[in-house]
Amino acid sequence: MLLPPLASGRLIRRYKRFLADILLDTGEEITAHCANPGAMLGLTAPGSRVFVHRSAAPNRKLPYSWLLVEADFGWRGPQLVGVDTTLPNRLVDEALRAGDVLPELAGYASWRREARYGVNSRIDFLLESPGRPPCYVEVKNAHLMRRPGLAEFPDCVTARGAKHLVELAAMAAAGARAVMLYVIQMEADAFALAADLDPAYAAGFAVARAGGVEAFAMVCRVTEREIAIDRAAPILG
Repeated sequence: MLLPPLASGRLIRRYKRFLADILLDTGEEITAHCANPGAMLGLTAPGSRVFVHRSAAPNRKLPYSWLLVEADFGWRGPQLVGVDTTLPNRLVDEALRAGDVLPELAGYASWRREARYGVNSRIDFLLESPGRPPCYVEVKNAHLMRRPGLAEFPDCVTARGAKHLVELAAMAAAGARAVMLYVIQMEADAFALAADLDPAYAAGFAVARAGGVEAFAMVCRVTEREIAIDRAAPILG
């Protein structure tokens, strides 16, 4: 996925979850929208180099959106990390259209986004094809790294995420295919659950896997011009 033109600057602070004060390289101080409800552990240090996009929409209260941050996890030097949690679904949609990036999900004739399922929920992707069980795919964004090379999810308690695991397990029990797909918006060698940050989610993941839910983790290639799903990473634990 090609990114829009970005402006660079330094993070002053991130606050109220969805706001970030940034000093642009031009000297202008702005408040950008941060489309990320998580804790963003390790990604919000004041002075961090960040990249934002200015929308051309005239009615936006906050014209700028924060898309990337440069982080140093003590592993292979500084790297760019995608922080916008609305992007993984777009990346998966793009990968499905390409046909060869997500071989685990290849071969379906069509897919729908935000299809209703479960108990008052919407699935990120519903893949369908004549003669095959439907495939329910839930997408989560991962950008936590506390150990060199190991991406983790979640970075805080996510009751909503735990609910999705229960509903995926119900789809699998009903004979459908159910998939949990973690999109890692940074470089990583492997993926694991951050059980210490959300024990309930980790327990729910184990139950879901035992009930037939599949899980995949995909590493993204991130530059100032593009974010794209690149390859699979092993899931540890």
